[in-house]
Amino acid sequence: MPPDTPAEPTRLNKRMAELGLCSRREADEWIAHGWVKVNGRVAEMGVKVVPADRIEVERRAQEHQQQQVTILLHKPVGYVSGQAEDGHEPAVVLVNARSHWRDDPSRHRFAPQQLRGLAPAGRLDIDSVGLLVLTQDGRVARQLIGEDSEMEKEYLVRVSYGPVAQNPQASFPREQLQRLRHGLSLDGQALKPAHVDWQNPEQLRFVLTEGKKRQIRRMCELVGLQVVGLKRIRIGRVMLGRLPVGQWRYLGADERF
Repeated sequence: MPPDTPAEPTRLNKRMAELGLCSRREADEWIAHGWVKVNGRVAEMGVKVVPADRIEVERRAQEHQQQQVTILLHKPVGYVSGQAEDGHEPAVVLVNARSHWRDDPSRHRFAPQQLRGLAPAGRLDIDSVGLLVLTQDGRVARQLIGEDSEMEKEYLVRVSYGPVAQNPQASFPREQLQRLRHGLSLDGQALKPAHVDWQNPEQLRFVLTEGKKRQIRRMCELVGLQVVGLKRIRIGRVMLGRLPVGQWRYLGADERF
């Protein structure tokens, strides 16, 4: 764009999300409460802005945001990440006082209002286990699943190769391992490069920066592998660690994805 071309106006909620202030949904809530000003005037819903406009957010909105929680759950098999489907319960039903990990170092205490607006930031298949993030904070959701997110996610994947269940590493072709790293397509789109290595003779370690539906299982099928078990152990810089299956903890104040 030439330097003298004026910027196209953008909806205020989108601009606030781009600036990392909050999610679009949060922005709409704040605007509805009268907590947002543009160039010194209280903003109206649907208003458009340009980069030169000055956006101010009242302290009440920031205090509201600080009360929002992000929860790390060790999801078991049999629970879906989002809305209940096909008779299976959503993972959020596991977030209660009884299943709060006793070794959680956070100073937060569980309260029912923390469930309001708590939503998964990403998916984990019903037959997979491991780290699932649920958050009330739109900034966290954008960071993990926003359109431009390239957040690393690490998995341990137990596999078999045809009839070979013990030591499939010994018979799996090296060129097929290279295809897992880069060269496969799903849904008509080439996949981004991935880090894939043998963790032990029965288990692969995947590090992905995208999250298509059942991606790892489908990638494995394309090279003749069958997934026997799948566990997510890391998202960004946050590890699953010692968190027991079916239990949860708060994201710490000093933790960042």
